[in-house]
Amino acid sequence: MKILLCLFLSFSFVFGFEYTNELSRATSPYLKQHQHNPINWLAWSEKAFNKAKKEHKAIFISIGYSTCHWCHVMAKESFENEKIAAMFNEYFICIKVDKEEMPHLDKYYQEMYKNVKGRIGGWPLSVFLTEDKEPFYFGSYIPPTTRSYHEGIDTLLPSLYNLYTHNKTKLSSKVKEIEALTKQKKINLQNKDANISIDTLSESILESYDDIYSGFGRRKKFPESSKLSLMMDISILSKNESIGAASLEMLDTMALRGLYDHIDGGFFRYTVDAAWEIPHFEKMLYNQAELIPLYVQAYHKTKKELYKNIVIETIAMLDKKFMINDLYYSASDADVNHIEGDYFIFSKDEIKQALLKNRYKKEIEESLDISLNGNFSQKIHLNFYGENRPLGFKAFKKVLSKIREKKEFPFVDKKINTAWNALMIKALYSASTLDEKYKIKADKHLASLKKFAFINSELYHQSLIKVKPTQLALLEDYSFLISALLEGYNVDLDTNKLAFIEYLLAQSKEKFYKNNRWYLSDDSLYIQAGMNDKYYSSPLSITLQNLLKFASIKSSYKYYKLAQDTLASMNHEVQMKQINTPASSQAFLMNKLGVVTLKSSKQNLLKFATEIKNISYPYIVLKAQESDDFLACTMKNCFAIDKDFFKVKKVIESKLWR
Repeated sequence: MKILLCLFLSFSFVFGFEYTNELSRATSPYLKQHQHNPINWLAWSEKAFNKAKKEHKAIFISIGYSTCHWCHVMAKESFENEKIAAMFNEYFICIKVDKEEMPHLDKYYQEMYKNVKGRIGGWPLSVFLTEDKEPFYFGSYIPPTTRSYHEGIDTLLPSLYNLYTHNKTKLSSKVKEIEALTKQKKINLQNKDANISIDTLSESILESYDDIYSGFGRRKKFPESSKLSLMMDISILSKNESIGAASLEMLDTMALRGLYDHIDGGFFRYTVDAAWEIPHFEKMLYNQAELIPLYVQAYHKTKKELYKNIVIETIAMLDKKFMINDLYYSASDADVNHIEGDYFIFSKDEIKQALLKNRYKKEIEESLDISLNGNFSQKIHLNFYGENRPLGFKAFKKVLSKIREKKEFPFVDKKINTAWNALMIKALYSASTLDEKYKIKADKHLASLKKFAFINSELYHQSLIKVKPTQLALLEDYSFLISALLEGYNVDLDTNKLAFIEYLLAQSKEKFYKNNRWYLSDDSLYIQAGMNDKYYSSPLSITLQNLLKFASIKSSYKYYKLAQDTLASMNHEVQMKQINTPASSQAFLMNKLGVVTLKSSKQNLLKFATEIKNISYPYIVLKAQESDDFLACTMKNCFAIDKDFFKVKKVIESKLWR
């Protein structure tokens, strides 16, 4: 063993790795990025906490992910700095956490950060704990030296060390203050009382919607797929023209401005401005997966070709840049060689070259408008201003694609995440209403995901493609996979999917539902599942939607009661937050108005698939039966039956939810 260690250290030195820490054993791409830092990083483990106890040291936890720009900045400035690293090693036990590997842990500390700071955190998240795991200081990105907005890490570390070592009274006060802030938030939440309905949700949407630039947020803009999905439901249920128009306006803006990659296809994670013009150039699998079904839905409603093109282009981008063995990688970085956006932006000369022989040069220039002046580091990130792409766009794109081919593509995080792949499988089933090939593709991806992540009847969370997964699945993995299977069943009525759903639901309940509460993981952390849709939909909210849909399909009062009990426990929070818990609000509407199970023979249901998709009611599931009659039922009663599909359709649309 000593010989092997010496050989490894010699190999590291030859290839320029002066330092190697215990993260070299990790499979997480993010942890691997820090394996050669001079900090003695440990992964989250009992070993790390026991070491802190034994040495009576405070604990530093740094949470991030592999394609996080500011994580890279802090690493370069501080974690790779030998002088700063020496202080970390002397004063603290240092733990690195991949937030995508442990999203439940990230949620736990992010909520604490928000309670303490009064604002949302982000990454990297920096948490300092006592040896008993009690938080006493929170930060996000911390600069190496003091700047106007934050004390520098070079003076902060000695200060926190002195606090921990020499001022136990003040330390105890800090710990109690954080604990009190967290408890106070929970008390406030329980005391709030309100109502939740289509009207209150509509009011909540219009109050927070940015009617100047569209979307939500006054400084940055995130796609917020869950809010957009709820808006589209409400526009159907209430015939609210303002909300319907706002949802389409938001879809248009996201597709035409800087959030969208007009050359390769696909959406960036967010824009740094309110007008959707300049993105943070990461691409996340979950963003693509949650946006695709919304553009499919909008296309069915409006027949606008732009929406269909966005779906086709986004899937094509993922197939080209993210796909391996019918599975998808997790994300791509914003940076190339520490230069943000370098792959995605163009020089003014490159834009001129692309326009040179284009017969619609004038139209394109008018559509690009202020972008042509240079909007990102003296270069151009494409934004189209108008209601559609300009004439000549395809030829313009073709030239710029050739220019991009010569550039280095950003780092790709090559882990296979079960939850995010499940979201994408659901998106492919949704897109199959545009083209049958996406249904075939979805089936292939589902089979590959089962082979990769469902081993010996146990579901796993994530791993690298050639590494057998060992981390057991989280609630989000079960929730999103069940949701994908429900979408797939609605497309092909394959009863094998229903059987798999039933197995996964039973496992999910056994693992994550304890003492009448849902938890994000089946481990000793006991972190409760919440309803906030942050970067993607809340796993608990999607679990609720799954329970209501499956209960309706199977007429199962067992799962219906589980949904009712969970909804009752969530009532206060959803009433208070309204549009800010959109996926949960959808579940409340689904329960209040009723999930409709439309029954007929399999042949009939497949024959009328397009017409069923266009029923003006958002909460419909299908079930094949022997009879050729069309029968519409909720959990409470069957309310329409006829051999004529269109008569049943009319009853659903005109009577059910009014």
